[in-house]
Amino acid sequence: MALPSCLKAFTRRISNSSPKPHLTCPSPTEIRRYTQHLSRPLQIYRSASTDPYLNLSIEHHLLQRSHPDSTILFLYANRPSVVIGRNQNPWLEVNLGALRQGLPPTQDERGEETARKNTPIALVRRRSGGGTVFHDAGNTNYSVICPPPAFDRDKHAEMVVRALGRLGVAGVRVNERHDIVMDVDTNKTFKVSGSAYKLTRARSLHHGTCLLRSENLGRVSGLLRSPAEAFIKARGVESVRSPIRNVGVDGEAFVDAVVGEFRNMYGDGAGREVVVGEEEALASEEVVKGLRELTSPDWIFGQTPQFTFSTHPTEDDPRERPEIAHALPYDFHAQFTVRHGEIQSAAIAGLEYHDFVDAASQDEILSNALVKQRVHYIKDWSTTLTRASPVPVDVDDAGEFLNHMFGIRPPADKGGAVAELMTGMISDTVVGEFLNGNIDL
Repeated sequence: MALPSCLKAFTRRISNSSPKPHLTCPSPTEIRRYTQHLSRPLQIYRSASTDPYLNLSIEHHLLQRSHPDSTILFLYANRPSVVIGRNQNPWLEVNLGALRQGLPPTQDERGEETARKNTPIALVRRRSGGGTVFHDAGNTNYSVICPPPAFDRDKHAEMVVRALGRLGVAGVRVNERHDIVMDVDTNKTFKVSGSAYKLTRARSLHHGTCLLRSENLGRVSGLLRSPAEAFIKARGVESVRSPIRNVGVDGEAFVDAVVGEFRNMYGDGAGREVVVGEEEALASEEVVKGLRELTSPDWIFGQTPQFTFSTHPTEDDPRERPEIAHALPYDFHAQFTVRHGEIQSAAIAGLEYHDFVDAASQDEILSNALVKQRVHYIKDWSTTLTRASPVPVDVDDAGEFLNHMFGIRPPADKGGAVAELMTGMISDTVVGEFLNGNIDL
């Protein structure tokens, strides 16, 4: 049998890439099926892709283009990803330095490493609200789209609880925050599923993730704890931290159980589940439009609500700060107000200038030169501060400190701006190859 065109494209375009991305596609008989079902009253879809940007773009397409009276269940799993809410701050919510390093190789039952390289972790800003979550192959995401009058924050979370009950998982319930938690005993409660929502005049979206058998639970806390947390006061939504736990069921079994409960709620009018492959999804102009938005650094970072970074207590943020690096000048101060990733105001003081100059005046000149710089495109704070100063100045220690705070590894250390990091990681995937024009459908 002839290869589907998506596999031909895979062989033709990226046979020399390393690691090789995997282009998933449904069988030829399933191609183009999912767009033909959008007017049905009930619809069930499963994604064959593990790309977080593509899966959220498919979901958004379903939200926008399905019949306003329809009810939809969409299920998918993503490769390792940190997903922040629409109104969150990646510099506050995520340890960008740890994310840059990726996940270290895991070991199989014989104690041998399963991969030679660290696994990249995607950073994704979704279109819905809520807090930051970690995705990997050990959890499954569910999404329910329905008419606004039928929307209820607990209804479909309870559906998932019943599905877990089918699988013999005890002690799970929906709490007052609409999360699914597991009571292990009288004193211990763990979060196993969080939810987020997007409400429009015509449609309502509830999506959540359920921790099944993630191998990375021990690494989640480190990824979601920013070194800049104590120095940032943000206007956006901050995550509420909770202890987490796997429920201990397989992904396929979970999907089947959720689909079963969905059918129990709404009847069998949905027919068979429709598998959405990458080639099929990428053939939709609207999906690709959404994909380009989600993968843009100016969406991931530039949509960040206003925040202020300050090394010392201020009138607006009187919290005590942790002790900063001893190598910094004793009276070093730094304060930035940043909106949509762009510095709106800056105040740097305490740097040591080489010439006999009025330090306060030079601090003001340097600080003013930082205004309008976009934080996510700064490659190295030492270089940025040096260029901003009209006279020679010692900036190595201050630059190293700010690089650490904002998740930057200088180009000299084979790093660069966080925007470049995200762009590079996306380019190394099949979706990135497609967006760069290296794969033809």
